[in-house]
Amino acid sequence: MKKKVLALLLCGAMAVGMLTGCGSKPADTPADTSTPSETPAATTPAPAETTPAPAETTAADGCPGVDGLNIGVCIYKFDDNFMTLYRTELQRYLEAGGATVTVMDGKNDQAEQTNQIQNFITEGVDVLIVNLVQSTAAANITDLCSAADIPVVYINREPDDDEKARWTADGTKATYVGADARQSGTFQGEIVLNTANKGDINGDGKVSYVMVMGDPENIDAQYRTEFSIKALTDAGMEVEKLDEQRGDWDQARGQEIVANALTNYGEQVEVVFCNNDAMALGAKQAIEAAGRTVGTDIYLLGVDALTDALEGVIAGSITGTVFNDHIGQSHAAAEAAAKFAAGETLDTLIGVDYIKVTQENAQEILDLLK
Repeated sequence: MKKKVLALLLCGAMAVGMLTGCGSKPADTPADTSTPSETPAATTPAPAETTPAPAETTAADGCPGVDGLNIGVCIYKFDDNFMTLYRTELQRYLEAGGATVTVMDGKNDQAEQTNQIQNFITEGVDVLIVNLVQSTAAANITDLCSAADIPVVYINREPDDDEKARWTADGTKATYVGADARQSGTFQGEIVLNTANKGDINGDGKVSYVMVMGDPENIDAQYRTEFSIKALTDAGMEVEKLDEQRGDWDQARGQEIVANALTNYGEQVEVVFCNNDAMALGAKQAIEAAGRTVGTDIYLLGVDALTDALEGVIAGSITGTVFNDHIGQSHAAAEAAAKFAAGETLDTLIGVDYIKVTQENAQEILDLLK
């Protein structure tokens, strides 16, 4: 019943859309990740077409159309917090529908993952669902799958526009399921803008910030970094980047980066943006160790809505996060696999919206996800 309530409560804010055209996205789009071929447009509109999330999803439900299918799933690494939630729900949903599912840990090594994919191809799986270690490997992986006539559903890390355009031009059975990382960055910026001082805590007319990035080759990291700040500048705020470091989605790295930034810049730091919640939780530790108080003399933002981060938002020790809907995304990926296996043609991008999370709704999200 938990997910039924979730769908009913959030269906107005959450949608799954199949976006048409070669690699088309929301007019301004993308998405736990590649280098874009073009600079994104200036705004982040909603998907061109949307279908409301199903209102009757329950924990016992399985994916329709997968009964009897043999599905290989490749995850970039198992110890990523968000992808653990994602793969667990993906496997549950597929197996509840009657599929045989094998999930492999890429161990953050593209060569290892490519070998796993080749083994799945040799085994003759019906469909592959792939969370790439490196988005730039998409062309090679797609060619391997296409040569074996095995459809591939990419998740979480998005191949670039040129690659998706190639799928359409060649009639390749490939699609990408994910959320719009520009939207998540924009939501982070909007949370800051909704504070009493719009992030300018010291009143000097500018927002001085530290940015903790994920993997710079990851499209989510690129867009979250860019669009969180763009939301501020679009609203007329002057910004000052004090520090920007690569944290690789890791909590310990987040703590280290922010601890160093606070040592170097002290009270100049007004906002800490983190590309995911794991790094934000590390940043929270550094902020507390430095004697700073979130909500009083500094703001802290994350993405994913992990349980610990939601608890931080409720307590006021994290300013806000963005719900990266692992349930909606994993279900959409499973359903795309079923449609490919049934011989259907899919659009190159299937989008799932993020949800902005502040103290106003953090408890509701936490209750529903526990």
